[in-house]
Amino acid sequence: MTLRLFLSILLFSVANAEAETLVPPGNRYEEQPAIPGASASRTQALKTTYEAKYRKVYKLLASDPELRSKIVAVSRQYGIDPIHMAGAIVGEHTYNVDAYDRLQTYYLKAVSYLSSGFSFAYEGEDIDTFIQRPEFAQCGDGAGSYAAWTCREKVWNAKFRGKTVAGAAFPNKRFSQTFFQPFYAGQTFGIGQLNPLTALQMSDLVNKVSGLPKLTHRKPQEVYQTIMDPDLTLPYVAATLKKSIDAYNNIAGFDISQNPGVTATLYNVGDPEGRARALKAENDDRVAKGLEARLPEENYYGWLVNDKFAELRSLF
Repeated sequence: MTLRLFLSILLFSVANAEAETLVPPGNRYEEQPAIPGASASRTQALKTTYEAKYRKVYKLLASDPELRSKIVAVSRQYGIDPIHMAGAIVGEHTYNVDAYDRLQTYYLKAVSYLSSGFSFAYEGEDIDTFIQRPEFAQCGDGAGSYAAWTCREKVWNAKFRGKTVAGAAFPNKRFSQTFFQPFYAGQTFGIGQLNPLTALQMSDLVNKVSGLPKLTHRKPQEVYQTIMDPDLTLPYVAATLKKSIDAYNNIAGFDISQNPGVTATLYNVGDPEGRARALKAENDDRVAKGLEARLPEENYYGWLVNDKFAELRSLF
């Protein structure tokens, strides 16, 4: 009996140590966090407002039952609530660029990229040549697309960003801005406003779950077509959100599946695994000092999604 009791207590302790803390719905901040100046400048340049942009993308979702059904179907594939996809789409088009009035426009834009002549390159050096440098030796494709491209982004930040290497000066800009946005910096595309680097990271997961062909940096036109075509990009939106939910669950011990504002925040800022590790380290330190663990928090973008939760929920 004593051994059995001991084992029961041990199993209970292990189970609770591994249990995820549910992040409840709603915002942690009473007021919306500050909106970056770049977003404000874009909105002012277009002579519009955030509320007008929100209403425009909401109208696109509300008036297109076929789009909503596609979001529901794709969400089911990835085991997430469709409100997470709606939140990411709404956030991007409220604070990034206006949504097109009709879904058909996205399809037409997607086709146009197949005939466009551009490459993923910086100062004449294409990305395929760049990642053959010895600094990227540990970032092989064998670990999968997410691990490989996340590794390459980390190497860029540590070894090249803002530095001079072998006589060549590299800009103090994000990896994605430098190599994967050939038209202008900060460029994202499609109804999900996906970054091309994010699409490359999610390629293996989307191939596994949705059966779409894998993307390659050697075919930039196909990457851009994919992120512009709603039928192709929606699985990438779902995969990105799923990756964030899994990262916070497995690494930081938080279940964020009930808070679309938090998933929208991570969709906006990226690097969910790195952020989950940072939060875990912070909370380990807080608990060691006798303080309460800090819950994941929303940024300005996720705050809007949670604030509009009831309206977004009514879509599905």
